[in-house]
Amino acid sequence: MLIGICGALCAGKNTIANYLAEHHGFQRIYLVESASEGGDPALNSTTHPPSTKGSSSTLCPITFTSSDDLLNFVTKHWRTRYVTTHIDSPSLLDQLSRRPFFLLISVDAPILRRYSRHVARCRGQRNPESGEELMNFEAFAQQSDEHLYSPSTGLFSLSARADIVLLNTSTSVAHLYATLGRLSLQDEGRLRPSWDMYFMSLASLAAKRSNCMKRRVGCVLVRDKRVVATGYNGTPRGLTNCMEGGCGRCNGTNASGEQEAGGQGSGVGLATCLCLHAEENALLEAGRGRISGGLGIDGGGEEGSILYCDTCPCLTCSIKIAQVGIKEVVYAHGYSMDEQTARVLGEAGVKLRQFVPPANGLIHLENLDLN
Repeated sequence: MLIGICGALCAGKNTIANYLAEHHGFQRIYLVESASEGGDPALNSTTHPPSTKGSSSTLCPITFTSSDDLLNFVTKHWRTRYVTTHIDSPSLLDQLSRRPFFLLISVDAPILRRYSRHVARCRGQRNPESGEELMNFEAFAQQSDEHLYSPSTGLFSLSARADIVLLNTSTSVAHLYATLGRLSLQDEGRLRPSWDMYFMSLASLAAKRSNCMKRRVGCVLVRDKRVVATGYNGTPRGLTNCMEGGCGRCNGTNASGEQEAGGQGSGVGLATCLCLHAEENALLEAGRGRISGGLGIDGGGEEGSILYCDTCPCLTCSIKIAQVGIKEVVYAHGYSMDEQTARVLGEAGVKLRQFVPPANGLIHLENLDLN
């Protein structure tokens, strides 16, 4: 596994890399080719790896002089955990992103917080002559903008491609380490999604096709880890799309097409709704025979299908789910009638469980619950 960390100056890239090394056995990897090509060391405080002379640690940093050497080494030893803060070019990121063992993390923080870290770091240097030079705020902001937004060397485009974006406003290393412990950045499920994550992602993708004005919902029916059918909610085939006014209930209009004050709440007035639910569309597409009948196409699968839905099914859909022989329902987000759905499915012998994927995308570290 290789975790690459990029981001703004003094956002905490090295501290996060050190956390992974100290707490999860990652080895630091350094790429020093940028220094030989005239890069500004002030833009990247990790251009020169720390000396490990005399160290007895088995997790010594490893240094490469070319991105090809780095890539070849990590590919041969991909089962070992590595971390680098030297993701400094689109070409290197393109190469790494093709590999199934690579995860990119971007780190950012408000510029005032980053400048205060810069000042503290410079004032805390034991040997100021060998470290970075203390800049005033204007100079720091200029270098920060150059680091991220330079047309030729700016790294913002790399940060925008990150799998995880951490907003690090922590005021101490101890607080940062505590919040990172909640994220499980080392979880290899982030590299290759579990079956739950894979099928739930497909359900979320299907939801983007929804034309319902009230709520986008997607659903995937699976048997023997093979997709049987997908569905999303919206008006039936041949009717005007809900987003174009086809369903009065979802658009807040009456039978005459006149706009009414307010709209129907969650789970209210479903009998007047013209939109088919995602689960209904998937069940209709599959048919009972493909959902619960016989064995899988390889002749050795389990009977019954699993329904993945990004929103817990409503009561009406749960009745239909029970009728067609679904053996398990997995959902991501709750709905207004979860208890009723759970009661119906439980009585019918259908397993119901919620799947909560690991935190991804933009994560504000201060918002993580440390209790």
